[in-house]
Amino acid sequence: MTTYTARPVDPAALKELRTADDAGRPLSPFPDEEGGAPLRCCLRRSRPGERIALVSYAPLRRWSAETGAEPGAYDEQGPVFIHADADACVGPDGRDGYPFADAHRTVRRYSADGRILGGELVEAPDDDAFRNAFDDPSVALVHVRAVEYGCFLYEVRRPPA
Repeated sequence: MTTYTARPVDPAALKELRTADDAGRPLSPFPDEEGGAPLRCCLRRSRPGERIALVSYAPLRRWSAETGAEPGAYDEQGPVFIHADADACVGPDGRDGYPFADAHRTVRRYSADGRILGGELVEAPDDDAFRNAFDDPSVALVHVRAVEYGCFLYEVRRPPA
């Protein structure tokens, strides 16, 4: 059983991204012929034939809008795959374990003001990686990112005290 919660892209953000992404581009859906794209809306890999879209997403900007943080230059945006149609996505399936744990990942730590505090390369995201990150009291949240391209996969927030 996992201790921390992998958070997909928020449903309200998904609604906006399906109109225009965080770079202002309109949605451009396509059928995923092969499957295997890491979907950030439901935290699973796409299946062959699903309609998906690659959108620009700024996770720290959206978190900062909720918290009032000022990430400055750390406000980055990058590509993420989502289901193109809201009714095609039911969100995460509640499966035990962390998503996209099939390769090395970076667990990047952020402070409450949105500054990067460092990161750790892990074989796969697990409770120990998140516990290590949150052992530092100045860490407010972490992003799990792909090593090969640095793409955002999901966030994990500090558990409530």
